[in-house]
Order: sequence, then structure tokens, then C-alpha cells
Amino acid sequence: MEIDIHTHTTYSDGSDLNAMIAAAENAGLSALGVTDHCIVTDDEFGRRATYDLVETYQQRREDIDTERESTELRLYDAAEMSYVEEDESEIAAFLDAARFAYTIGSVHFAGQYNYTSGKQFKDADASQCRTAVERYYDALVALIESELFEVVGHLDLPERIPALRRHTIRADYERVAQALAESRTVPEVNAGRVHRSLGRVHPDPGMFELFTEYGIQFVLGSDSHTPSELSQRIPEIRTLTGIHNLSLVDLQYLTGSD
Repeated sequence: MEIDIHTHTTYSDGSDLNAMIAAAENAGLSALGVTDHCIVTDDEFGRRATYDLVETYQQRREDIDTERESTELRLYDAAEMSYVEEDESEIAAFLDAARFAYTIGSVHFAGQYNYTSGKQFKDADASQCRTAVERYYDALVALIESELFEVVGHLDLPERIPALRRHTIRADYERVAQALAESRTVPEVNAGRVHRSLGRVHPDPGMFELFTEYGIQFVLGSDSHTPSELSQRIPEIRTLTGIHNLSLVDLQYLTGSD
């Protein structure tokens, strides 16, 4: 079974569910994970006001159930959760209630840093950029150690921001690999920036050998928000995983189902 574990619909910042399903079918997938952004508590960057899956996931679940009647794809009712260290108990309580098939945990912001925008880093010097990047990996390791999520998303997210790019060092990847080796959390190969300025997947393919040394397996996510993105990114992921001979996690391990 080939699954794209990471896609978005109009329940967050993506496209119509039916259109995403059609794109997955055309790409030859057999399963699709619907993982709209989910933020449990307010934050100073205003993302909680934008992404309201906490209130709408039950309606989305009904829509997914309806779509199951007209597709041979196996559809997974999942979510991409923004991880915030001090909000772990609230996140855990919501996940217990929502009972998603699986959840991707992602660090989008940590402390005073917003890693979804480059605005605050525009005039930062090298030392300030490195401090911001280190703070990201502190939060990422805490996410993995929390054991709240089945998957950890886009491991080296700061690389998407031009000012922070290349401030991630091998020691950061080693910290993440060590944490993953001791956790049930699985990292994704995320294709969300293969056709944009970054021009590669997350994590850096140059680090795949390091993760292999630690016995880390991966899942595959296009991080698509439109049907065309899904159509373009799935072939990229297939090619890359073939070149690097990555070990992929069995779907049953991810979802607890066959």
C-alpha cells in the first residue's frame, strides 16, 4: 500500500476534499491521510484563530465518511497538530477526545519564534539566527520525547526561511536522530518545498545516512494543499526513496489498523 500521509483540505488551508482524493487516485495511491492543521490553544502569532479544526473535526469526519462511499482509496481521518511545550496536557486531552487515526506533530513556533514566516528574521545576524534554530530543535526534541504523536513533521523546518537556511548543523540532526531512536514517533519525508526555493525534501537527504545508522524508518508525506501539488510531489517522493533505499514504516504501525 502506498499512502501520502500529509495533505490539507478546506478545513484548514488546503483544497476541496473531493479534488484531493481525485488527485491521489490519479497519482496511483491506495491511501490518503487528511491532516488539516489543528491548534489547541491560542498563540501570539494568531494561528489559532486561522485554524479551527478543534471545532470542526467532527464535521470533517462526516465528510470523509461520505467520500469513502465513492472511492477505493483508504482515507485516514488524521491531523497535523502544532506542538507547544507548555500546552502538552491540553493537547493530550484533545487528542484523547478526537481519536484521530494518527497525528502529525509539528513545531511551527517556539517561544518568541514563528518558523512559518521569515519576517522576524529579516535583519537578524548570524548569531541570532543560530539561536533561533537551536530553539527550534529544542522544541522538536521535546515534541518527540512527549510521545504525543505518531509522526513528527518536516524535521528541519527553519531551512524554509532564507535567513535561517544553513544554520542547521549536523549536531542538530544527531540530536533528533537520537531522540527518534528512543521513541515510538516516526519522522516523515516531507515534500512540501521540493518545487519552491528550498528545492528539496525535509529532512536534508544528505542526512539520510545518519538516520539509517540510528535505525530510523520514515513515512511519506507530500504536505500538499492543492491537487496539482500532490500530482507533482508524489513522483518526486517515489524517485527519492528509491535512490536512497529508505526504510518505510508499516502502515499498521502508524495507524494501529491493517
